[in-house]
Parts: sequence; C-alpha cells; structure tokens
Amino acid sequence: MITSDRYKSCDYYQMDAMRTCSIPYEDTGAMMTHAVFGMCSEAGEVAGIFQKVYQGHDIEGDHLKKELGDVLWMVAEACTAAGFKMSDVMATNIEKLQKRYPEGFDSEHSLHRADGDV
Repeated sequence: MITSDRYKSCDYYQMDAMRTCSIPYEDTGAMMTHAVFGMCSEAGEVAGIFQKVYQGHDIEGDHLKKELGDVLWMVAEACTAAGFKMSDVMATNIEKLQKRYPEGFDSEHSLHRADGDV
C-alpha cells in the first residue's frame, strides 16, 4: 500500500502554487476548466520546445524546466478544484502502476489490461 506521506512536499507546492490562483476556491467548476485548458496549453508549450529542434534550435533546459513547472501548476490547480491533495493523486497513480506492472513495465501488461483498469 502506497501512502501519500512519501509525497508530502508536493502538498506544500500545491498550497504555495494556489496562492497565485486568480479563480475563487469556491468556483471549482471554473477552476477545473481553467486547469484543463491550461494543462493543454502548457503541454503544447513543452511540445513546441521539442518541435523547434526540427528548425535547428537546441533544447534550452531552463526554458523546458519553466514550462514543465507551468504544467505542474495547472495539475495543482486541477487537484485543488477536485478537492484532492497532490500527494494522494501521486500515491494513487503509483499504486495503479504497481498493480498493472508488478515487475516493472512490459508491453504484454500494457496491451492486455484487466477489466476496469483505466
């Protein structure tokens, strides 16, 4: 059983990040919509960094780090809107992956998931 204690520092990140959220906490619908659109937008910016490689650009590590941070901020907002602690989401994800891939990743388990495994 994975516990969220292992990931507690991300809860502090979530609290600090939400200090800069412009959407009122009680408006969880707007907050979630903003987070979902923001995740898509920020992930697109990460993709854009890699797309520019085909135009001769180098991947600039500091720029990539900042854009990944923006994605993380949007994940924190989505977690807040849903009433989740990031540590609980992280622990749930690891638990799911350990159940799906008990010996580590293999394509057989990926191709043939158990019913209800999302």
